Amino acid sequence: MSKPLDIHNLQCAQWRQAFQPGDFKRGKAYAAQQRSTLLHLQDFTLTARCKGSAKQSYTQSIQLLPQTDYYDINGRCSCYVGYNCKHVVAALLTLEQAQVNNQPPAALTNTAALSTSTPKLKVIDAPLQQPVPQLTFGSISLERYEKRSARMLTSVQHRAALAFNYQGHLCSDKPKATFLAKIGPYQRLRFMRDLKFEQSCRTLLQKLGWKISLRRSDATPEDAGEVYELPSEQAWLTFMQQPLQDLRDQNWQIIMLPGFQYNLLPVDQWHVTIEEEPSLDWFSLELGIEVAGQSIRLLPILLQLIRHSPQLLDPNYLQQRDNQEIVIVMIHQLGRRVALPYERIRSVLQSLSDLYVRENISNEYKLRLPCQEAARLNKLQAQGIEWHGGEKIQALAKQLTEPLHKLCEAPQGLQAQLRDYQLEGLTWMQNLMQLGMSGILADDMGLGKTLQTLAHILTEKNTQRLQNPALIILPTSLIANWQDEIARFTPNLNVLTLHGADRHTRFNQIAQADAVISTYALLSRDASRLLAQDWHLIVLDEAQTIKNPRSKAAQCASQLRSNQRLCLTGTPIENNLSELWSLFNFLMPGWLGDNKSFSRQYRTPIEKLGDAQRLKHLQGRLQPFILRRNKQQVASELPKKTEITHYIDLSGAQRDRYETLRLAMDKKVRHAIERTGIGASHILLLEALLRLRQICCDLRLLSEEDAQTYTSKASAKMQHLLNMLRIFIAEGRRILIFSQFTSMLSLIAEALKQEHIDFVQLTGQTRDRRTPVEQFQSEQVPVFLISLKAGGVGLNLTAADTVIHFDPWWNPATEAQASDRAYRIGQDKPVFIYKLIARGSVEEKIQHLQQHKAELARSILEGGSSSRINLDSDAIDSLLAPLN
Repeated sequence: MSKPLDIHNLQCAQWRQAFQPGDFKRGKAYAAQQRSTLLHLQDFTLTARCKGSAKQSYTQSIQLLPQTDYYDINGRCSCYVGYNCKHVVAALLTLEQAQVNNQPPAALTNTAALSTSTPKLKVIDAPLQQPVPQLTFGSISLERYEKRSARMLTSVQHRAALAFNYQGHLCSDKPKATFLAKIGPYQRLRFMRDLKFEQSCRTLLQKLGWKISLRRSDATPEDAGEVYELPSEQAWLTFMQQPLQDLRDQNWQIIMLPGFQYNLLPVDQWHVTIEEEPSLDWFSLELGIEVAGQSIRLLPILLQLIRHSPQLLDPNYLQQRDNQEIVIVMIHQLGRRVALPYERIRSVLQSLSDLYVRENISNEYKLRLPCQEAARLNKLQAQGIEWHGGEKIQALAKQLTEPLHKLCEAPQGLQAQLRDYQLEGLTWMQNLMQLGMSGILADDMGLGKTLQTLAHILTEKNTQRLQNPALIILPTSLIANWQDEIARFTPNLNVLTLHGADRHTRFNQIAQADAVISTYALLSRDASRLLAQDWHLIVLDEAQTIKNPRSKAAQCASQLRSNQRLCLTGTPIENNLSELWSLFNFLMPGWLGDNKSFSRQYRTPIEKLGDAQRLKHLQGRLQPFILRRNKQQVASELPKKTEITHYIDLSGAQRDRYETLRLAMDKKVRHAIERTGIGASHILLLEALLRLRQICCDLRLLSEEDAQTYTSKASAKMQHLLNMLRIFIAEGRRILIFSQFTSMLSLIAEALKQEHIDFVQLTGQTRDRRTPVEQFQSEQVPVFLISLKAGGVGLNLTAADTVIHFDPWWNPATEAQASDRAYRIGQDKPVFIYKLIARGSVEEKIQHLQQHKAELARSILEGGSSSRINLDSDAIDSLLAPLN
């Protein structure tokens, strides 16, 4: 049992519980060093003085409050701790030791036994109840003299003080089991502190970035509680938004002292007012807020803010701001500040940045934007901003950003069955046309960009909107392809081709045509005539041709007048973003700013700094105006094998050599037939056809002398192949290239090395067949060159999704067998098979012959047969006919 309480025989165990271990340990050391001097003991109050560590003395007034078998200690000290500190411990231990030694100081008296009239201190235990955390915020301005500048500098300190409200009584002392609150003379209310809850509150503040302030500040009163601070202004601004509201929601009591600078006015409502211009090419946007019952125009405030903080026009700075970060603006009408979150003003600030309103602003109350920027309105609308006016612009914003739910029907007269993704492409172009917008159809090669565009033009004709012709600009090599596609899919279109020396004689037919075909090479030459015509639609095929905005073709194309402009390209970006800018400079001049500002805002941050936020911003701006599908995305709609024939016009050197050799061989063959008959002339005919086929591939196949004379640039097929490979590799395709001529494969290999395109090769001379196959199948290289004899059988190349026959194999079964190196069991991707045919040459003629007389064509071109072939004069005339 514990001993009964006796103030004359004080025991440490009777009061030890009132102190923290650290305070007790340090106080015990002070007592041992005899630093404490006892001054007076009256009733149960002890007065003492203690020497501190800095030779400063502190005074203690200690109340010992008797309980059943222990004392509560209410020890006040003049030190900075102030309550139940080490100095109080030292005084109590010194008193205890003096009583043990029976040597109390002469000044020490005890009248507790003599006094009968002094009332005793009454202590009442409060009911247990969780306290309410209280945060008090304050600011104070400080001035100091700076010698360097010889002027007074003003700074502002901001602090928060944490205390705990126990039923109306604040406690902010160091954690102790209890604390006493004065409720009257000689009356105290004792609270059992919820130390676990108090600590959880401190931990929460620390998680929110708060730290105990180590510097004294008068920003908050001394009795307001434990003092905290945040590291920066932005941290204060951030906390005063959602985190502070979260604390309020958790029943924290928040007190903001007068003069606290982050006591911001709340924004009650955001609103946008839109004014449409008659043409709908532009619209004006006014952004406002409701604060303290007043409507405030926000744009002038933001412009003033930008003039003082130009970084707000920096796209990188804007993208790095978190949505919860805020900007502080002064509302002069109210004399108070307001917090604007970046989540709501970022789009406006980006528009200010993109359009350089700071230099070119004409109205400080409204923001004038091109209609293409309507897509940005949905971002503002999604944030609960109230809208006024601009119904057409809002509808435009919705159409630009929402996915297409209802697809157009294929136009009547289209001689093709459109797949779903092609119908989606047609719908996308039609939607842009109705909105008065332009765009880029950037599907992978082979997905039918030409067909979708022809369906679009035919739809415009059927709906009688095609009051002016469509102009189609393309590389010269693609003229025949477009003519063939139009004849095949849209024979009802009246097409005029402006090409050749006599094209001037057809200029007067332009107005009567549905579609006019011209070339990039002729744009500048025919500029005066083309610029004089109003066009319903302008289509640039292989639009990357104008990637250099300074080229004559790009400059002339941008001057043409039309209701809509379309770019068709599988590679809108081949090297850098400047090429994309050039396309949009044609589609929507000025929308992406000038080339210099585009480089500053997008190219440099994205290409050199890898800025993902800037890239995301650019993608967001362009998304409504670019439709891009790769074959993986539409794989389920594609047939297992898609066969595509590319007809290629021979180069000038090839045409000259072809005609020279053809004339010589024609004369030689006919002379042989006259002497020995058609059957006996079989070998000579095969030789003639072989030589002509070599010319179609590459002049360097003819002889050593030709190999020294010509380069790959003289081969139209080689240049076409390299262009295809650049596109396919950019699309991530895996490609097989077949040729009957191993010497042709060697020339292709040399060209691939010069283009820095990795490849493997398999011919009859390859001893190790396994290694190149494994390298290709494991996707170490994108291209596999294969000869007919080496690759005809025994290969399983399921990593491939693209097959290119550089020179045609006239036996369908043999050609199919080569293609099936990629399309076989285990292949899970659609396979595209391309055949490269020299237009008007023996290659095209034998292809037609194969379709009608397959057995005859096969026997002619497989060679080595000793069988006699019955060729009539018509067949020979066709095979050895001039180029057409």
